[in-house]
Amino acid sequence: MSRRNAESGAGTSTAAVFGELLRHYREAALLTQEALASRIPCDRSHVARVEAGRRVPQDTFAKKCDEVLETGGVLMRLWGRIDWYPQVEHPDWFRRRAEMDAVAVTLREYQERVIPGLLQTADYARALSSRYVSGVELEERVRARLSRQQRFLADRGPLYVVVLDESCLRNVVGSPAVMRAQCAHLISLAQRTNIRIQVAPAGPAELVRPSGSMSLITLPDGQQWLYSESLNRGHFTNDPAVYERYNQLYDVLRADAPSAPQSAALIHEAMERYEHHGQQRARHGALDQEQLQRRQRRQLHRNSPRFPRHRPRS
Repeated sequence: MSRRNAESGAGTSTAAVFGELLRHYREAALLTQEALASRIPCDRSHVARVEAGRRVPQDTFAKKCDEVLETGGVLMRLWGRIDWYPQVEHPDWFRRRAEMDAVAVTLREYQERVIPGLLQTADYARALSSRYVSGVELEERVRARLSRQQRFLADRGPLYVVVLDESCLRNVVGSPAVMRAQCAHLISLAQRTNIRIQVAPAGPAELVRPSGSMSLITLPDGQQWLYSESLNRGHFTNDPAVYERYNQLYDVLRADAPSAPQSAALIHEAMERYEHHGQQRARHGALDQEQLQRRQRRQLHRNSPRFPRHRPRS
């Protein structure tokens, strides 16, 4: 989205303008930030950051706000005109892969342990990258990651097919709340016509997986590339024999894995587990707080000065 906008000159608006317009329609509807957030649904802080121009919203967020606030689609149209990611810089070792994503006609991936960058929410990307960087560098890394998604989320975007190892859903990044939102995001993305998401369950031994995460990239000129990663390094090969070997392995895995609708059900089950876990933590937190207050009251009672009680004489 950002590259197209920059070329066409359509990126004349800013995140601050979007946030100000959202605030205008929200207040006109007599809704608080918390009330709007509950209708999206999302956290109140997310609405606050978008209105302040400090958070890049997904197109699904803009569309839902249009529905809730009955704007006639104004926010979604503005979202499509904003250049959300000007002057994004990718790490040197990843730049070549990002350039391929910008023109690829087909992208097929197998991913282990973590959700692939093209499917990550901002909070998931932030929690994942916060293990290694912080401050301005962290926010720049999140912006760069989200910038790659826009082309695949646009109308008639390139075909994107991904098989997630179940470990992607079970490996907690950030918190149960972050994981629940990430699962909901996957379910939403899987409804797009150009995106297919399958999950390879951990149990079945007959599912033959690649030895690690990989991407199969087809470029407009017909070139086909196999991409994989090691620590801070990307590996490319267009050797026809190597590509075809992994292409066949990927096709067999897709054929044997649960279908996209079945996989959506698996993702929904994972989302419900994270929601249940979050509710349990909230209940335990409230119980711990209540027990702490009781102990404090007992301690206060024990430490309070004692005065002799005067009994009436008979």
